[in-house]
Amino acid sequence: MGAGSNYDRRDFVERTTSFDVIIVGARIAGSSLAYECSKAGLSVFLLDKGSFPSDILSTHNFFSNSLAMLREMGVMDRLLETGTPTYRRAHIQFDDTIIDGEYPETNGESECLCIRRTHLDHILFQHACEQRGVVGIEGFRVTDVIKEEDRVAGVVGCYRDGRTERFTARLVVGADGRNSVVRGLVGSQRQMCVPTDYASYVAYVADYRQEGERCVEFYKIGENLAIVFPTSDDLFVVGVMFPLDDHHWRNRFTIDPEQAMRSFVDAKFGSTSSSFPQRLAESRVALPIRGLLGYDNDWHQGMGKGWALLGDALSFKDPAVGQGQHDALYGSRVLTRILTSANDWESAWEEMARSYEQEMGSKMMSRFHMACQFTKNVPATEEQAAVNRLIGSSEEATQTFLGMYNYANEPEDLGAVISRLMQGQL
Repeated sequence: MGAGSNYDRRDFVERTTSFDVIIVGARIAGSSLAYECSKAGLSVFLLDKGSFPSDILSTHNFFSNSLAMLREMGVMDRLLETGTPTYRRAHIQFDDTIIDGEYPETNGESECLCIRRTHLDHILFQHACEQRGVVGIEGFRVTDVIKEEDRVAGVVGCYRDGRTERFTARLVVGADGRNSVVRGLVGSQRQMCVPTDYASYVAYVADYRQEGERCVEFYKIGENLAIVFPTSDDLFVVGVMFPLDDHHWRNRFTIDPEQAMRSFVDAKFGSTSSSFPQRLAESRVALPIRGLLGYDNDWHQGMGKGWALLGDALSFKDPAVGQGQHDALYGSRVLTRILTSANDWESAWEEMARSYEQEMGSKMMSRFHMACQFTKNVPATEEQAAVNRLIGSSEEATQTFLGMYNYANEPEDLGAVISRLMQGQL
C-alpha cells in the first residue's frame, strides 16, 4: 500500500509493526532503496528523524549516469519541474592549465543536475511513499536496535512527542549519513580511513554570472580549491576548500563567513586570469554560509546478520569528486538485487554480505581512491602538471578525463589516452 496522508501512515503503523525492511534515513539513499524494495515486492518501513522539505550540507550534484537512474525511477520530470537547470560542460583550472569540455553521454543522458536537497529529498520521499508496500514516517528517531541472539531484528525509537515504539523487520538498513547511528548500534567495522587535510565552506549565491554555456567551474590553485555549480531557485552553490591547519582563514570564516569567503577568493584566485573572483564579487549571498572542518574518507563493513549500510553510512568520500548521490542510487539497486536473489535470508547472511561488499567495492573503489587523492594537501608534481596540460590540449583526453566522473570511462582509459598522446610527442 502507498503511504497516503500522515493520518493514514500513523494509523497503519499502529496496526503493523513488522516489515521485511526497515530503512533508517529517508533522504536519497533511504528513499531510493525504499522504491527499489517496493518494486521487488518487499514491505518497507521508511523513517527519518527530520521532516521534509529540509536542507542538509551536501554536494548535491548528479552526473548523467545518475540522471539515467532517476529517470528509470520515474522522478526526473518532478525534479525538473522545480526549475533546476541542467548543464553538460565543465570548466576546470589546475594552476595554469585549463581543461574545458563536455561530459560524455551515458545511458542516453547528456545532462547533469545539481538540485538542492530541499527539493530532492522531499520529492524522493514522496515518491517512495507512493509505492505499494512502503510506509514512511517523519520525526521518528532511532535510539537502539532490537537483537535476537546474534541477529539484528528491528529498531527502537521515539516520536517527537516522546512516545516510544519498537518495530521489527527481517533487515534493518542504515541510510542515515556519514555519522550513522545505525552503524554504531550494529557494530560495523571501519575498514579504511583517510582523513582530509581541508576545511570546506559552502555558500548559495544569487545574481552570479557565468561566461558562455552554463557549466560547473572547478579551480585548484596551489593548495586551495573552489567549485561552482548552477543549482535550484536561481542560485549557484559555491564551495571553497583550504588547508585545515590554516587557522588564519578558519578564524576569519568564524567571525564573518561572507566577508571571509569573498576575501579568500580574491586572495587565492585573484592572481589568475580567471574572472571567477570578479563574478563572485558581483553576486549576492542568499543563504547562511556553512562549513565542514575536517572529515574522514571512510569505508565500512557493509552488511551483517539482519543489517546493512547504504550511501554515506557505508562510505563517505571527499565532496570534491561528487560521487555520493550516484553511490546512494547505485547501492540501493545492488542491495535490493542481492536481497531478492536469496531464497532464505536467515541461511544466506554471509553470502549476501560478501556479494554486497564485493560488488560495491568493484564499482566504487576507484572513485574512493580518487577522493582520497583530492582530500590530501599534496602539491602537484611537475609530472602531474605536464599530464594536466596534455589533457587540456586534447579533446579526446578531456572527454575521457570528464568521463571518469560519470563512469563513461575508467581511470585506466585515461591512462591509455595519455600514453598514446605522449608517444605521439616523442
